[in-house]
Amino acid sequence: MLLKSQLRVMVVDDMSVSRGLIEQALDWAGISNVQYEADGASALKRLVAAPVHLVISDYNMPGMDGISLLEALRSNKTTHRMGFILITGKADRPLLERGQRAGMNNFLTKPFTKEALLRCVESVTGKLQ
Repeated sequence: MLLKSQLRVMVVDDMSVSRGLIEQALDWAGISNVQYEADGASALKRLVAAPVHLVISDYNMPGMDGISLLEALRSNKTTHRMGFILITGKADRPLLERGQRAGMNNFLTKPFTKEALLRCVESVTGKLQ
């Protein structure tokens, strides 16, 4: 069985347009087991109750930003091993260093192509084919 058919993913982004673009790219890649949350706090609650293999989160969200979500996931016994990709419009050095210290597996800068998202996912999960 192909990895992409088993992979469970959660996308966390407060902007519906961004969630839609990520959804289209994941669908194009054949990843169909995807959940969505619009904020970090809701995502954290849901992930603790039902972990996934990979979280793809926007950085800039109200309340709990993407790195704060990552830090919370890494500090929880149930969620500390999940893959985590941060998507950001400003990939500056302090932000990326904070993400690396928190245990980010990879990052993607907006705007991105579906091919770039697939490469980013595969760098965390291994080949999906």
